[in-house]
Amino acid sequence: MARREQVVRMSVEQPLWRALAAYRVLTLVYALLLAFFGRARYEHPAVAAGYLAVLAVWTLATLPRVANAASCTKRFLAADLTVALTGILLTPVADLQAQSVDGPTLPSIWTAGAVLAYAIKGGWRWAAVASTLVGVANLVERAHPSRDTLHNVLLVWVASIGIGYVVQIARASERTLARALEIEAATRERERLARDLHDSVLQVLAMVQRRGTALGGEAAELGRMAGEQEIALRTLVAGGLVRPSHVSEDEAAGAVVRIVESPEGREGPAGPKGPEGLGGAGESGEIDLRMLLAPRAGARITLADPGAPVPLAASAARELAAAVGAALDNVRVHAGEGARAWILVEDWGDEVIVTVRDDGPGIPEGRLAQAEGEGRMGVALSIRGRLRDLGGSAELISVPDQGTEVELKVPRTPRDQHEQRDQREQRGKA
Repeated sequence: MARREQVVRMSVEQPLWRALAAYRVLTLVYALLLAFFGRARYEHPAVAAGYLAVLAVWTLATLPRVANAASCTKRFLAADLTVALTGILLTPVADLQAQSVDGPTLPSIWTAGAVLAYAIKGGWRWAAVASTLVGVANLVERAHPSRDTLHNVLLVWVASIGIGYVVQIARASERTLARALEIEAATRERERLARDLHDSVLQVLAMVQRRGTALGGEAAELGRMAGEQEIALRTLVAGGLVRPSHVSEDEAAGAVVRIVESPEGREGPAGPKGPEGLGGAGESGEIDLRMLLAPRAGARITLADPGAPVPLAASAARELAAAVGAALDNVRVHAGEGARAWILVEDWGDEVIVTVRDDGPGIPEGRLAQAEGEGRMGVALSIRGRLRDLGGSAELISVPDQGTEVELKVPRTPRDQHEQRDQREQRGKA
């Protein structure tokens, strides 16, 4: 089953909506307590009581409206701001001394919640409009505004615009992050598909092209068509990864060879069952890496392992074995059928290291970069790409006339390390 990348979207503004809902409830309680303890100053207490009752019902009934941006509609925002402005303008009706003595309005600081809703929903421009209307209402309510009144109006105006601007920036950053995660997921999936194609279709097409050219006649025409399809498929796979250059059919065919065995269960030395036919695990659990590498040993390939099981997570073991297979394929192609190769498996507890070395002529300097530029991604995807996905690394050392060495490192997770220690302790006690 193909592994799927998932992009997790995070909402940076959702906590703001929750905070706004809590703010509205708390400031409602504050406005009610303020009116109760200052009830003696109201010449018309019925006006104050009636408005505060409406305010309480409105606040509690509209809590779902401030749960998220979708439910906080423009119509609700307009109605909410109207409730706040009405409370401010009704203050001198309930308290005849309100215009001459600085004191709280009927909604008090609850009004700021209505302005903050505009800021969170629409950004700094909406906040500027709402806070300006609130400021005008406060100036009308005071008739002769004092310095404190002007100070409070300016504070609400600046604070709401600032919060609205921050919300806009956060929202834009969230969109950018989501897009970046989508691109990363798409790139990783493209690389995975490119590795699978390299291990199967592309190598088969290259083999058909070479064999057809060697046989001649009608087979040569079939080989030519296979070579054209291989180059077209390489260009398609490499799109978005590297910019391929135009290469000849012979050059493209010379970079690949049919894979003998792969971890996906295709025919090869391990048989039609693939790694699972070797007594391995399924997608979950662990597999002894030696069981996946043992079928690759032969007359010219020597395998050296620790002599004890080397368990790895099933997916990691298969990917590592596939990378080893890709390295051996490169040995067959570039070092010749007569070249010898050695596979060394080392278990260091926190990581597993597999080294593949050959006695071939080595890789000329700059050849790997040239191959990637031509769309031949064997080392880049089948080896380094696989190890990168596992959190590991692949180092390639090549000396002219002295062969090539590929060192593959795969780290274990803390859980794997813990299980390894338990297994060693049990073997020690036995």
